[in-house]
Amino acid sequence: MEKELEIRTGCDRGLCHQAIGRQDRQLNTYDWLADVPGNADSTDLVEVQFKHTRKGYYHNVNNLPLKKGDIVAVEANPGHDIGVVTLTGRLVKIQIKKANLKSADDIKRVYRLARDIDMEKFREAKAREHETMIESREIAKGLGLQMKIGDVEYQGDGQKAIFYYIADERVDFRQLIKDLAAAFHVRIEMKQIGARQEAGRIGGTGPCGRELCCATWMKNFVSVSTNAARFQDISLNPQKLAGMCAKLKCCLNYEVDDYIEAGRRLPGRDVMLQTLDADYYHFKSDILAGMVTYSTDKNIAANLETISAERARQIIDMNRRGEKPESLHEGGKPKPQKTTVDLAGGDINRFDKVKKKKKKKKPQEGKPKKDEKK
Repeated sequence: MEKELEIRTGCDRGLCHQAIGRQDRQLNTYDWLADVPGNADSTDLVEVQFKHTRKGYYHNVNNLPLKKGDIVAVEANPGHDIGVVTLTGRLVKIQIKKANLKSADDIKRVYRLARDIDMEKFREAKAREHETMIESREIAKGLGLQMKIGDVEYQGDGQKAIFYYIADERVDFRQLIKDLAAAFHVRIEMKQIGARQEAGRIGGTGPCGRELCCATWMKNFVSVSTNAARFQDISLNPQKLAGMCAKLKCCLNYEVDDYIEAGRRLPGRDVMLQTLDADYYHFKSDILAGMVTYSTDKNIAANLETISAERARQIIDMNRRGEKPESLHEGGKPKPQKTTVDLAGGDINRFDKVKKKKKKKKPQEGKPKKDEKK
Protein backbone atom coordinates (compact mmCIF):
# COMPACT_ATOMS: atom_id res chain seq x y z
CA MET A 1 0.00 0.00 0.00
CA GLU A 2 2.85 2.37 0.85
CA LYS A 3 4.55 1.60 -2.47
CA GLU A 4 1.33 2.26 -4.39
CA LEU A 5 0.89 5.57 -2.58
CA GLU A 6 4.47 6.53 -3.40
CA ILE A 7 3.90 5.91 -7.10
CA ARG A 8 0.72 7.95 -7.13
CA THR A 9 2.30 10.96 -5.41
CA GLY A 10 5.83 10.71 -6.81
CA CYS A 11 7.43 10.64 -10.23
CA ASP A 12 6.83 7.74 -12.57
CA ARG A 13 7.65 7.11 -16.26
CA GLY A 14 9.34 10.47 -16.67
CA LEU A 15 6.33 12.51 -15.50
CA CYS A 16 6.30 14.43 -12.25
CA HIS A 17 3.29 15.97 -10.56
CA GLN A 18 5.55 18.69 -9.12
CA ALA A 19 6.32 19.99 -12.60
CA ILE A 20 2.72 20.98 -13.28
CA GLY A 21 1.56 24.19 -11.73
CA ARG A 22 -1.92 25.53 -11.31
CA GLN A 23 -3.73 25.00 -14.59
CA ASP A 24 -6.08 27.93 -14.06
CA ARG A 25 -3.16 30.33 -14.44
CA GLN A 26 -2.51 31.73 -17.89
CA LEU A 27 1.03 31.42 -19.29
CA ASN A 28 1.71 28.50 -16.98
CA THR A 29 5.17 26.96 -17.46
CA TYR A 30 5.93 23.24 -17.29
CA ASP A 31 8.92 22.72 -15.01
CA TRP A 32 10.79 19.86 -16.69
CA LEU A 33 13.55 20.09 -14.04
CA ALA A 34 11.23 19.65 -11.06
CA ASP A 35 12.31 16.07 -10.29
CA VAL A 36 16.05 16.85 -10.52
CA PRO A 37 17.65 16.62 -7.04
CA GLY A 38 18.57 20.04 -5.66
CA ASN A 39 16.61 21.97 -8.28
CA ALA A 40 14.64 24.04 -5.78
CA ASP A 41 17.80 24.89 -3.79
CA SER A 42 19.81 26.01 -6.83
CA THR A 43 18.49 29.59 -6.64
CA ASP A 44 16.33 31.75 -4.40
CA LEU A 45 14.53 33.29 -7.39
CA VAL A 46 10.84 32.50 -7.90
CA GLU A 47 8.33 33.44 -10.56
CA VAL A 48 5.09 34.98 -9.33
CA GLN A 49 2.08 35.58 -11.55
CA PHE A 50 -0.67 38.10 -10.99
CA LYS A 51 -3.85 38.90 -12.91
CA HIS A 52 -3.96 37.38 -16.40
CA THR A 53 -0.54 37.53 -18.11
CA ARG A 54 1.42 39.81 -15.75
CA LYS A 55 4.43 38.15 -14.15
CA GLY A 56 7.19 39.18 -11.80
CA TYR A 57 10.42 37.68 -10.43
CA TYR A 58 11.38 37.90 -6.78
CA HIS A 59 14.08 36.84 -4.32
CA ASN A 60 13.03 34.39 -1.62
CA VAL A 61 15.22 36.12 0.98
CA ASN A 62 13.44 34.49 3.93
CA ASN A 63 14.05 30.95 2.57
CA LEU A 64 10.37 30.09 2.62
CA PRO A 65 9.47 26.53 1.48
CA LEU A 66 7.71 27.79 -1.65
CA LYS A 67 6.20 25.55 -4.28
CA LYS A 68 4.01 26.11 -7.31
CA GLY A 69 0.50 27.21 -6.40
CA ASP A 70 1.44 29.02 -3.18
CA ILE A 71 -0.15 32.43 -2.69
CA VAL A 72 2.45 34.92 -1.50
CA ALA A 73 2.76 38.59 -0.54
CA VAL A 74 5.56 40.27 -2.48
CA GLU A 75 7.23 43.66 -2.40
CA ALA A 76 5.58 46.45 -4.40
CA ASN A 77 5.91 50.20 -4.73
CA PRO A 78 4.19 51.21 -2.55
CA GLY A 79 2.96 48.47 -0.18
CA HIS A 80 2.71 44.82 -1.19
CA ASP A 81 1.02 42.74 -3.87
CA ILE A 82 -0.56 39.29 -3.86
CA GLY A 83 0.33 36.69 -6.47
CA VAL A 84 0.70 32.96 -7.13
CA VAL A 85 4.03 31.16 -7.40
CA THR A 86 4.18 29.56 -10.86
CA LEU A 87 7.83 28.49 -11.14
CA THR A 88 10.81 27.73 -8.89
CA GLY A 89 14.33 26.46 -9.43
CA ARG A 90 16.72 26.76 -12.36
CA LEU A 91 14.13 27.54 -15.02
CA VAL A 92 13.43 30.89 -13.35
CA LYS A 93 16.82 32.17 -14.53
CA ILE A 94 15.93 31.24 -18.10
CA GLN A 95 12.60 33.01 -17.80
CA ILE A 96 14.35 36.14 -16.50
CA LYS A 97 16.52 36.21 -19.62
CA LYS A 98 13.40 35.99 -21.78
CA ALA A 99 11.84 38.88 -19.84
CA ASN A 100 14.94 41.06 -20.52
CA LEU A 101 15.35 42.12 -16.90
CA LYS A 102 18.73 43.82 -17.11
CA SER A 103 18.56 45.76 -13.84
CA ALA A 104 18.82 44.06 -10.45
CA ASP A 105 16.37 46.63 -9.05
CA ASP A 106 13.58 45.00 -11.06
CA ILE A 107 13.84 41.88 -8.87
CA LYS A 108 12.19 42.56 -5.51
CA ARG A 109 11.57 40.35 -2.46
CA VAL A 110 8.99 37.85 -1.31
CA TYR A 111 7.64 38.94 2.06
CA ARG A 112 5.62 35.97 3.29
CA LEU A 113 2.94 33.48 2.51
CA ALA A 114 -0.40 35.27 2.21
CA ARG A 115 -2.31 35.51 5.47
CA ASP A 116 -6.06 35.64 5.99
CA ILE A 117 -6.03 39.40 6.40
CA ASP A 118 -3.99 39.75 3.19
CA MET A 119 -6.50 37.66 1.26
CA GLU A 120 -9.39 39.68 2.66
CA LYS A 121 -7.87 42.94 1.42
CA PHE A 122 -7.04 41.25 -1.89
CA ARG A 123 -10.65 40.16 -2.47
CA GLU A 124 -11.95 43.63 -1.59
CA ALA A 125 -9.59 45.22 -4.10
CA LYS A 126 -10.46 42.74 -6.85
CA ALA A 127 -14.18 43.33 -6.32
CA ARG A 128 -13.69 47.00 -7.28
CA GLU A 129 -11.97 46.36 -10.61
CA HIS A 130 -14.97 46.05 -12.93
CA GLU A 131 -16.77 49.05 -11.49
CA THR A 132 -13.57 51.10 -11.66
CA MET A 133 -13.06 50.17 -15.32
CA ILE A 134 -16.58 51.30 -16.30
CA GLU A 135 -16.27 54.59 -14.43
CA SER A 136 -12.79 55.28 -15.80
CA ARG A 137 -14.07 54.83 -19.35
CA GLU A 138 -16.69 57.49 -18.71
CA ILE A 139 -14.05 59.86 -17.32
CA ALA A 140 -11.81 59.32 -20.37
CA LYS A 141 -14.76 59.85 -22.69
CA GLY A 142 -15.63 63.09 -20.91
CA LEU A 143 -12.11 64.38 -21.50
CA GLY A 144 -12.37 63.52 -25.21
CA LEU A 145 -9.36 61.22 -25.21
CA GLN A 146 -8.94 58.83 -28.16
CA MET A 147 -8.19 55.75 -26.07
CA LYS A 148 -9.87 52.63 -24.73
CA ILE A 149 -9.35 51.39 -21.19
CA GLY A 150 -9.46 47.62 -21.57
CA ASP A 151 -8.75 46.42 -18.05
CA VAL A 152 -8.03 47.56 -14.51
CA GLU A 153 -5.87 45.68 -12.01
CA TYR A 154 -5.74 46.64 -8.35
CA GLN A 155 -2.68 45.89 -6.26
CA GLY A 156 -3.14 43.27 -3.56
CA ASP A 157 -3.29 45.85 -0.75
CA GLY A 158 -5.52 48.22 -2.74
CA GLN A 159 -3.03 51.14 -2.70
CA LYS A 160 -2.40 51.23 -6.45
CA ALA A 161 -4.36 50.50 -9.61
CA ILE A 162 -2.96 49.72 -13.07
CA PHE A 163 -5.07 50.93 -16.01
CA TYR A 164 -4.39 49.08 -19.27
CA TYR A 165 -5.38 51.10 -22.32
CA ILE A 166 -5.22 50.88 -26.11
CA ALA A 167 -4.60 53.90 -28.32
CA ASP A 168 -3.60 54.31 -31.97
CA GLU A 169 -1.86 57.62 -31.35
CA ARG A 170 -0.03 59.26 -28.48
CA VAL A 171 -2.38 60.34 -25.70
CA ASP A 172 -1.83 63.12 -23.17
CA PHE A 173 -3.47 61.61 -20.08
CA ARG A 174 -2.04 63.92 -17.42
CA GLN A 175 -5.46 65.34 -16.60
CA LEU A 176 -6.93 61.84 -16.73
CA ILE A 177 -4.52 60.66 -14.01
CA LYS A 178 -5.55 63.55 -11.77
CA ASP A 179 -9.26 62.80 -12.28
CA LEU A 180 -8.77 59.06 -11.67
CA ALA A 181 -6.77 59.67 -8.48
CA ALA A 182 -9.46 62.02 -7.20
CA ALA A 183 -12.23 59.55 -8.05
CA PHE A 184 -10.69 56.34 -6.66
CA HIS A 185 -8.17 57.66 -4.07
CA VAL A 186 -5.39 55.31 -5.16
CA ARG A 187 -2.06 55.65 -6.91
CA ILE A 188 -2.57 55.49 -10.69
CA GLU A 189 -0.34 53.72 -13.21
CA MET A 190 -1.10 53.75 -16.93
CA LYS A 191 0.15 50.95 -19.21
CA GLN A 192 -0.36 50.94 -22.95
CA ILE A 193 -0.91 47.54 -24.54
CA GLY A 194 -1.57 46.35 -28.08
CA ALA A 195 -4.51 44.46 -29.51
CA ARG A 196 -2.75 41.12 -29.03
CA GLN A 197 -1.99 41.86 -25.38
CA GLU A 198 -5.61 42.86 -24.83
CA ALA A 199 -6.83 39.56 -26.28
CA GLY A 200 -4.40 37.75 -23.99
CA ARG A 201 -5.73 39.54 -20.94
CA ILE A 202 -9.39 39.04 -21.83
CA GLY A 203 -9.01 35.46 -23.10
CA GLY A 204 -11.35 33.48 -25.29
CA THR A 205 -11.64 30.55 -27.69
CA GLY A 206 -10.10 30.62 -31.15
CA PRO A 207 -11.55 29.20 -34.39
CA CYS A 208 -9.52 26.03 -33.75
CA GLY A 209 -11.69 25.29 -30.72
CA ARG A 210 -8.88 25.77 -28.20
CA GLU A 211 -8.11 28.61 -25.80
CA LEU A 212 -6.19 31.49 -27.29
CA CYS A 213 -2.42 30.99 -27.44
CA CYS A 214 -1.84 34.53 -26.16
CA ALA A 215 -3.97 33.72 -23.12
CA THR A 216 -2.28 30.42 -22.28
CA TRP A 217 1.42 30.19 -23.13
CA MET A 218 2.55 32.99 -25.44
CA LYS A 219 4.41 35.84 -23.77
CA ASN A 220 6.47 37.45 -26.53
CA PHE A 221 4.66 38.44 -29.71
CA VAL A 222 6.36 38.30 -33.11
CA SER A 223 5.17 40.31 -36.09
CA VAL A 224 3.03 38.36 -38.56
CA SER A 225 2.85 39.27 -42.25
CA THR A 226 0.73 38.08 -45.14
CA ASN A 227 3.80 36.37 -46.63
CA ALA A 228 3.30 33.61 -44.06
CA ALA A 229 -0.10 32.91 -45.62
CA ARG A 230 1.31 33.03 -49.15
CA PHE A 231 4.01 30.50 -48.38
CA GLN A 232 1.34 28.10 -47.07
CA ASP A 233 -1.06 28.63 -49.99
CA ILE A 234 -3.73 30.05 -47.68
CA SER A 235 -6.42 32.23 -49.20
CA LEU A 236 -5.79 35.90 -48.41
CA ASN A 237 -9.19 36.41 -46.87
CA PRO A 238 -9.02 38.98 -44.04
CA GLN A 239 -11.91 37.37 -42.20
CA LYS A 240 -10.14 33.98 -42.21
CA LEU A 241 -6.67 35.27 -41.38
CA ALA A 242 -7.69 37.61 -38.55
CA GLY A 243 -7.86 36.39 -34.97
CA MET A 244 -9.88 37.55 -31.99
CA CYS A 245 -7.69 40.67 -31.77
CA ALA A 246 -8.53 41.67 -35.39
CA LYS A 247 -4.84 41.18 -36.27
CA LEU A 248 -3.23 38.38 -38.27
CA LYS A 249 -3.27 35.12 -36.34
CA CYS A 250 -0.07 34.31 -34.49
CA CYS A 251 -0.40 30.65 -35.51
CA LEU A 252 0.37 31.60 -39.12
CA ASN A 253 4.04 31.60 -38.10
CA TYR A 254 4.01 28.15 -36.49
CA GLU A 255 4.50 26.05 -39.63
CA VAL A 256 5.75 28.59 -42.15
CA ASP A 257 9.38 27.40 -41.88
CA ASP A 258 8.37 23.83 -42.78
CA TYR A 259 6.35 25.08 -45.74
CA ILE A 260 9.27 27.20 -46.99
CA GLU A 261 11.64 24.24 -46.77
CA ALA A 262 9.16 21.89 -48.47
CA GLY A 263 8.37 24.49 -51.15
CA ARG A 264 11.99 24.56 -52.25
CA ARG A 265 11.63 20.97 -53.48
CA LEU A 266 8.77 21.90 -55.82
CA PRO A 267 9.27 23.19 -59.39
CA GLY A 268 8.56 26.81 -60.18
CA ARG A 269 4.98 27.84 -60.79
CA ASP A 270 5.84 29.65 -64.01
CA VAL A 271 7.41 26.55 -65.58
CA MET A 272 5.40 24.91 -68.39
CA LEU A 273 5.60 21.15 -69.00
CA GLN A 274 5.50 19.99 -72.62
CA THR A 275 4.35 16.56 -73.76
CA LEU A 276 3.56 15.07 -77.16
CA ASP A 277 -0.13 15.65 -76.56
CA ALA A 278 -0.31 19.11 -75.00
CA ASP A 279 1.33 21.77 -72.89
CA TYR A 280 0.60 21.78 -69.16
CA TYR A 281 0.52 24.79 -66.84
CA HIS A 282 0.76 24.88 -63.05
CA PHE A 283 -2.65 24.80 -61.39
CA LYS A 284 -2.07 24.03 -57.68
CA SER A 285 0.41 22.38 -55.33
CA ASP A 286 0.22 20.20 -52.24
CA ILE A 287 3.39 21.49 -50.61
CA LEU A 288 3.81 19.03 -47.75
CA ALA A 289 2.80 15.99 -49.86
CA GLY A 290 5.12 17.06 -52.70
CA MET A 291 2.40 16.74 -55.37
CA VAL A 292 1.75 19.21 -58.20
CA THR A 293 -1.40 19.51 -60.33
CA TYR A 294 -1.17 20.77 -63.92
CA SER A 295 -3.84 21.95 -66.35
CA THR A 296 -3.84 22.16 -70.15
CA ASP A 297 -5.39 25.63 -69.90
CA LYS A 298 -3.49 28.50 -68.34
CA ASN A 299 -6.51 30.18 -66.78
CA ILE A 300 -9.04 27.44 -65.96
CA ALA A 301 -9.00 23.85 -64.75
CA ALA A 302 -8.94 21.61 -67.81
CA ASN A 303 -7.67 18.02 -68.07
CA LEU A 304 -6.06 18.14 -64.65
CA GLU A 305 -3.12 15.82 -64.04
CA THR A 306 -1.46 15.37 -60.63
CA ILE A 307 2.14 14.17 -60.50
CA SER A 308 4.96 14.18 -57.97
CA ALA A 309 7.51 16.96 -57.80
CA GLU A 310 10.26 14.50 -58.74
CA ARG A 311 8.41 13.51 -61.92
CA ALA A 312 7.85 17.18 -62.77
CA ARG A 313 11.57 17.88 -62.50
CA GLN A 314 12.30 14.92 -64.79
CA ILE A 315 9.98 16.33 -67.45
CA ILE A 316 11.57 19.77 -67.09
CA ASP A 317 15.01 18.25 -67.71
CA MET A 318 13.65 16.39 -70.75
CA ASN A 319 12.15 19.59 -72.15
CA ARG A 320 15.46 21.38 -71.75
CA ARG A 321 17.10 18.65 -73.84
CA GLY A 322 14.40 19.04 -76.48
CA GLU A 323 12.58 15.83 -75.58
CA LYS A 324 8.87 15.43 -74.90
CA PRO A 325 7.34 12.47 -73.03
CA GLU A 326 4.12 10.86 -74.17
CA SER A 327 2.34 11.92 -70.99
CA LEU A 328 3.05 13.44 -67.61
CA HIS A 329 2.99 10.07 -65.88
CA GLU A 330 5.87 7.65 -65.91
CA GLY A 331 5.85 4.95 -68.58
CA GLY A 332 3.80 7.09 -70.94
CA LYS A 333 0.54 5.71 -69.61
CA PRO A 334 -1.98 8.15 -68.21
CA LYS A 335 -3.11 7.62 -64.69
CA PRO A 336 -6.41 5.72 -64.60
CA GLN A 337 -9.23 7.98 -63.58
CA LYS A 338 -11.55 6.99 -60.82
CA THR A 339 -15.05 6.26 -62.02
CA THR A 340 -17.74 8.00 -60.10
CA VAL A 341 -21.29 6.83 -59.67
CA ASP A 342 -23.98 9.38 -60.29
CA LEU A 343 -26.68 8.59 -57.78
CA ALA A 344 -28.99 11.17 -59.32
CA GLY A 345 -28.88 9.58 -62.77
CA GLY A 346 -30.75 6.56 -64.11
CA ASP A 347 -34.37 5.60 -63.87
CA ILE A 348 -36.21 7.33 -61.07
CA ASN A 349 -38.35 4.23 -60.49
CA ARG A 350 -35.42 1.82 -60.13
CA PHE A 351 -35.86 1.60 -56.38
CA ASP A 352 -39.55 0.82 -56.52
CA LYS A 353 -40.54 -2.73 -55.73
CA VAL A 354 -41.75 -4.72 -58.68
CA LYS A 355 -45.16 -6.07 -57.95
CA LYS A 356 -45.43 -9.65 -58.90
CA LYS A 357 -48.63 -10.75 -60.53
CA LYS A 358 -50.47 -13.36 -58.58
CA LYS A 359 -51.02 -16.54 -60.51
CA LYS A 360 -54.58 -17.87 -60.60
CA LYS A 361 -54.99 -21.16 -58.85
CA LYS A 362 -56.37 -24.02 -60.96
CA PRO A 363 -59.57 -25.63 -59.54
CA GLN A 364 -59.10 -29.10 -58.19
CA GLU A 365 -60.73 -32.03 -59.98
CA GLY A 366 -64.07 -33.16 -58.61
CA LYS A 367 -64.88 -29.75 -57.16
CA PRO A 368 -67.10 -27.41 -59.18
CA LYS A 369 -66.03 -23.82 -59.79
CA LYS A 370 -67.82 -21.12 -57.87
CA ASP A 371 -69.07 -19.47 -61.02
CA GLU A 372 -70.43 -22.64 -62.48
CA LYS A 373 -74.15 -23.21 -62.03
CA LYS A 374 -75.08 -26.39 -60.47
